[in-house]
Amino acid sequence: MAARHDVLIAQQTPTRRGGQGQRVCTLVDALTRAGRDVKLIYVRFGADEPDPALVANPKVELRELVASRGPRRALTYARHRLAGVPDGWARSISPELVAAATAAAETPGTARVIADGPAVMSALVGLARRRPVIYNAHNLESSFRVGLPDQRLGSPRRLRAAERRIMEAAAESWMVSAADARGARELAPGARIRVVPNVINTDDITPVAPGGGGTDALMVGDFTYAPNREALAFLLDEVLPRLERRGAQVTLRLVGRGLEDDPAARRPGVLVRGRVDDLAAEYRAARCALVPLLSGGGTPFKLLEALAYAVPVVSTPRAADALGLDDGEHLRVAGDADRFAAAVAEIVSGADADADARAARGRAVVEERYSVAALARMLADDDRVAA
Repeated sequence: MAARHDVLIAQQTPTRRGGQGQRVCTLVDALTRAGRDVKLIYVRFGADEPDPALVANPKVELRELVASRGPRRALTYARHRLAGVPDGWARSISPELVAAATAAAETPGTARVIADGPAVMSALVGLARRRPVIYNAHNLESSFRVGLPDQRLGSPRRLRAAERRIMEAAAESWMVSAADARGARELAPGARIRVVPNVINTDDITPVAPGGGGTDALMVGDFTYAPNREALAFLLDEVLPRLERRGAQVTLRLVGRGLEDDPAARRPGVLVRGRVDDLAAEYRAARCALVPLLSGGGTPFKLLEALAYAVPVVSTPRAADALGLDDGEHLRVAGDADRFAAAVAEIVSGADADADARAARGRAVVEERYSVAALARMLADDDRVAA
């Protein structure tokens, strides 16, 4: 019988705050539902404690690393920089991470080693020469990161070369969308690429009652994240004025960190809620949810979440296309401010007669394709990449 013990190496404390931690947590959820035991080795960074559900899961063994400082860390950084690892990734690599991953990989009974993110995969290229290592990607980095501020990833050419190197070294690369997978195959034609989508636990999300929520249009996000700031500017500067000219009675409801001291968001027609403990209450208060991303990569968890709550959703093509969702079937897709404002106004006013039925179909497609249960079915009895 094949070994059922997977080792997943992460560069930060696994929590469900933020897309990277969410992908780690839901991947582990799916692997354990698929019958596997998971040893999750992580560097303490970003949070003091891992997600409580991971701690409580009897099939998960958690091991925390505290990254060192000083000469050993500097030597590790220098060695990876000389190997072509971008500065922003090399700074995340500690000797403790490399040593722990290597020891875990050599432990009897280990079926697979999964490197979470490009920095960890860069750290484990040497290990990948001796045994299979899976690269769990969060984006196609060379198409997503270029243009974002302060990434310390070098020129586009160097970033592409670094990403090609880790995908060619990996036994398999797990990309979040078909679009990212196509780009990965173009970048590294000899690499083994597979779509392993972002998912959410729909068991934890109760759909809201159809037709509820008054006149609020909800956007949820981390507003310290550059693509979300860009999306918010699109709403404030382009969509809201068009809604006002239409005479639409719409309140833009903003949930998430990063707006506490932002005067631009504090204007008539905007309600800044900030961080909240009860996200479900925010969806119940909303007539529709907005996902107006204009840039960024991967598949946005907030779009999956909004669909799972079964509220009508208005999205830009960038967000919807990554999930293969159809305009008019699962959500409204609008590529410019005029159409975006029109879709919001029609839903809030009741002129969009199909809004609630479409929201129900959106929930159903998330359960079918983008839930933890769906990913567990995909990964069940999967030993395609094993020691």
